[in-house]
Amino acid sequence: MREGKHVVLCIDDDQDFLDSLRLILEAHDFVVIEADSAEAGLKAYKTENPDVVLCDLMMEEIDAGDNFARDMKALGNKVPVFMLSSVGDAMNRSTDYTQLGLAGMLQKPIDPDRLVRTIRSKLK
Repeated sequence: MREGKHVVLCIDDDQDFLDSLRLILEAHDFVVIEADSAEAGLKAYKTENPDVVLCDLMMEEIDAGDNFARDMKALGNKVPVFMLSSVGDAMNRSTDYTQLGLAGMLQKPIDPDRLVRTIRSKLK
């Protein structure tokens, strides 16, 4: 937490999408940290101590999101990590992402109310 607000690390290579996440999350009293790649996200995780992580599945490399999740699990991560994807709901039905240490998958485009509800439920 920072100044009484939960910190959300948002990782995506689409700046417009990061901007929209920032607007949604800051409107609901979250502090937002941005990273534009899985590598930058891992560095930010280590330095910023976020309460929640949102990471795009496919960024600069096809497996960037999966590799990020594996790296987080190897670090012994304890904060909820959500993978974001335009194929998220379909993947939820066919893949067990808890094995990667993920709290869940969220479908793009993001439903702002669902996003906030989901994050808050994991922070309780």
